[in-house]
Amino acid sequence: MKKFSLFLFLLFIGFSACQNQTEEGQVEFVVDEEAKARLDSTLSSYVESGNVAGISALIFEKDKEVYFNAYGYANQEKNIPMDRNTIVQIYSMTKPITGTSLMTLYEEGAFQLDDPLEKYAPEFSDMKVYQGVDEEGNLILEDANRPVTIRDITRHTAGFPNRDNIPGLSELMKEKDARSYENTLTQMAAKIGSTPLWFQPGAQWEYGQSVDVQAFLVERISGVPYQTYVREHVLDPLGMDETRYVVPESDLDRFSAAYQRTGEGQLTQMPDSSAHAFNLKKWPLTPGGFGLTSTLDDYMTFARMLVKQGSINGTQILKPETVKLMATNHLADSVTERSWLPSKGNVGFGIDFAVRTDPPASQEEMNGVVGEFFWDGAASTLFWVDPVNELTAVLFVQLFPYDGIGLHKNFRDAVYGKFEPNSQ
Repeated sequence: MKKFSLFLFLLFIGFSACQNQTEEGQVEFVVDEEAKARLDSTLSSYVESGNVAGISALIFEKDKEVYFNAYGYANQEKNIPMDRNTIVQIYSMTKPITGTSLMTLYEEGAFQLDDPLEKYAPEFSDMKVYQGVDEEGNLILEDANRPVTIRDITRHTAGFPNRDNIPGLSELMKEKDARSYENTLTQMAAKIGSTPLWFQPGAQWEYGQSVDVQAFLVERISGVPYQTYVREHVLDPLGMDETRYVVPESDLDRFSAAYQRTGEGQLTQMPDSSAHAFNLKKWPLTPGGFGLTSTLDDYMTFARMLVKQGSINGTQILKPETVKLMATNHLADSVTERSWLPSKGNVGFGIDFAVRTDPPASQEEMNGVVGEFFWDGAASTLFWVDPVNELTAVLFVQLFPYDGIGLHKNFRDAVYGKFEPNSQ
């Protein structure tokens, strides 16, 4: 862990030393002409095969735009092409923005990562942990062996349940309906806090409601509504005017439709009334874990702020050491149960990012560079930050179910070239 953290720190402070140069002194780029041709071929093939309606990608490298293209349709029924200014639902790519908001408070000394959550939110005091059900179907509970910490909610080790197949506990979750759009963040937190944990805090990695709790915590500590706080401390300073919960009527013609893939080359356009339900009106809930919409350029601004160590265009959102902290693996080796996280490659988890700790061991694994940090969204969107090459990539589609077509793997291979084990 210490060796990896030192390695990552050196990456962050030594970007210029990482630039490879040709004999003529020209900086070499990962995204060269061959990579651009691979990217065009890869993206267009998904549209031509009928497995994606519309797709777009934007890549910056060494502070320069090196790739943009868009194929297919944002809305097939209305014959609206996918474009650079298309608005999409980013789902869980909302999470890193929430984590950034939380860490602005950390920089102010408002909390420490290992503080108990209950110090700021009594809703999470005296948590109980699920041990199964008895013969009558009643929950068997035990006391948590330690409080849930803020670090737990930033790395998904809090123990909050998030599955529909846990006897007794899943039914209770459904009854409480913490993520109902009609709940405020305070009401949501009270419902999560009164639900038993699925496992002891820190024992395993389980994706879930932790980042929604982060949004609640921002609101609780700052005394400012979360939607206002994230706007004032992250989105507005970065000029991310089109990253919003609610898409106004004037912009609906740019709002991509969502598509359900039902088989090879078979897509069904989902009704906007259901697919866009959260983003067509203002709801009481302002979640931290999902809900934002964005454009390629808006989200790229966020990614570039991170690769530039917290500042961009003269605006500082975070300190370099805070970005480093977020992009460092916080999962101990003892956390061996990690759900589907290993499907992302040889990764750990930092503060709202997966963090690559080792190169891929085979061509079948997700491609990438040690030290990169990234996340994706339910509609198959993806972004990553590669500090080694000063590269940031954003991929937009609106496809359900989540990437069942190898899109992310093939997109990464198009950027870096297929992984060669002997090259490591």
